[in-house]
Amino acid sequence: MIAALIIGRAGSTGYKGKNLKPIVGRPLMAYPILAAKGSKYIDKVYMSTDSEEMKEIARSLGVEIINRPESLATKEALSEDAFLHGYRQIKEMLGGVEFFVPMFANGATITPGILDEGITLLRNNPDADSAVTVSIYNMWSPLRARKVESGLVKPYLPVDFFDNVNCDRDSQGDVYFVDCSGFVVRPKCMEDYSYGEPPFRWIGQNVLPLKQWGGLDIDYEWQVGQVEFWLRQHGFTEEKTPYDGM
Repeated sequence: MIAALIIGRAGSTGYKGKNLKPIVGRPLMAYPILAAKGSKYIDKVYMSTDSEEMKEIARSLGVEIINRPESLATKEALSEDAFLHGYRQIKEMLGGVEFFVPMFANGATITPGILDEGITLLRNNPDADSAVTVSIYNMWSPLRARKVESGLVKPYLPVDFFDNVNCDRDSQGDVYFVDCSGFVVRPKCMEDYSYGEPPFRWIGQNVLPLKQWGGLDIDYEWQVGQVEFWLRQHGFTEEKTPYDGM
């Protein structure tokens, strides 16, 4: 049994109501749901939310609802705690799972094929803890990261931390970011968060990459254009998805 859990709350602050915003003809939250529902391997799909409107949309797409407690639906609440709450509810209902697929309602840059690739990788690599989507963003290399300190712009990390320092954005090689589109994890990662490493403690330590481009979860309105471009480049239109039955 493989179960997916999409989490999203009503009170987003960076981009109010983002999970319900229409993107390429669908609410943002529909994309991770459709990807999980379209997977060849995922058996059950759940949504954890405190939003009645999101619950209604999820139910219309054939998703079972887990009521997200008020304490886990605040601005200060951590995603990892919402995932853990949902996982425990699912474990209680199903008695256990082979793999757990935690997803974000605002993570639209995902398809069933990417999730199925992650499931296949874990089945073929028993020592791996998880498989996660990653995208290359060399323009955001740690070499270029800065902080404002005492009114001045200063390196976030000491320059001597890096090799071959120059102005070329590719000077440090490809810089991959966990883009929060898709995760496939073994149950042991959820059973013991101390085993993983922040900020994504639910993925464990031995993590396989699901390489893609342009992936991200939307937190601000200015990111919508990138996600729309990604969706259209992957075959989405207002009328159809690039996978069968959807």
